[in-house]
Amino acid sequence: MFAAVAAVGMAGGALAPLGTALAVAQEKPVEVVSLWADSRSDAQALVTDAGGDPASSSSVQLDRSGFTVYVTPKPTPTPTPTPVSGEGAGSSRSAPVKYSGGGSSSDWLSAAGIAESDWGYVDYIVSRESSWNPNATNASSGACGLVQAYPCSKVPGSGYDPVDNLRWANGYAVGRYGSWAEAHAFWTSNHWW
Repeated sequence: MFAAVAAVGMAGGALAPLGTALAVAQEKPVEVVSLWADSRSDAQALVTDAGGDPASSSSVQLDRSGFTVYVTPKPTPTPTPTPVSGEGAGSSRSAPVKYSGGGSSSDWLSAAGIAESDWGYVDYIVSRESSWNPNATNASSGACGLVQAYPCSKVPGSGYDPVDNLRWANGYAVGRYGSWAEAHAFWTSNHWW
């Protein structure tokens, strides 16, 4: 008997908080608010000269000219190149002619008109720029020839012809640095010229 009374007491103790919660819930019903009902309280009313009575108000014309609309223009298409006279529809422009002739560095230096006293400076720069390969091309910049002229098109004649390239470099070294010795000094300090 004692066990039965104890079991009933335990059950009552466990269920008492639930019963209290249910009693409180019955006293104050839970209000369910929908999104529509919640937003209805935020709505704005249009009041006219009719005293605010919506039934007696006339139709109102709203001025909608207070804003502008910007439309992003469509990009213009890239024009297609037209063939230059003398080019057929199937032909393409050819790459610069690479050097295929012979000769030695001393032959090229002499033909370019570089003084023999400057040959050591020229050799130092050209060895580091192209290893004396007249067809050397920098893949990233497009610099070309023995002295890596940039852009290659500024070399009169052909940037890949060693004599044309050295003749242009002679004018560049003397014009920019004052002499091949000064061009050499700049190269050794900066590793470019």
